[in-house]
Amino acid sequence: QVQLAESGGGLVQSGGSLRLSCSASGFALSNKAIGWFRQAPGKEREGVSCINSGAGDTFYADSVKGRFTISRDNAKNTAYLQMNSLKPEDTAVYYCAVLWFRLCSSDFSDYDYWGQGTQVTVSS
Repeated sequence: QVQLAESGGGLVQSGGSLRLSCSASGFALSNKAIGWFRQAPGKEREGVSCINSGAGDTFYADSVKGRFTISRDNAKNTAYLQMNSLKPEDTAVYYCAVLWFRLCSSDFSDYDYWGQGTQVTVSS
């Protein structure tokens, strides 16, 4: 059974850090592109970051560039999103998703499997 599970969300003060994890089961992450998205109440789902398989090219939304870092540990079948210098506007439910045999995309409809999401709340 293909599953993705996010963890690591929580409540943090502005300027703080969190590391989100995305653990996969039922398939290998190593040859998949992995994306992180977020959705705040009343807003559309937004692409945050993505990492390709292979060389591991990474992409970031302008709003998080320089603050967030995406990575993957194929041995642990897990991807991560390190979030530093968090701002109240980063508050959202964060989702990880995978692309099957395709490169990173900013369009959430391209992704094949999704996790259930983890809440990140940044207080001012």
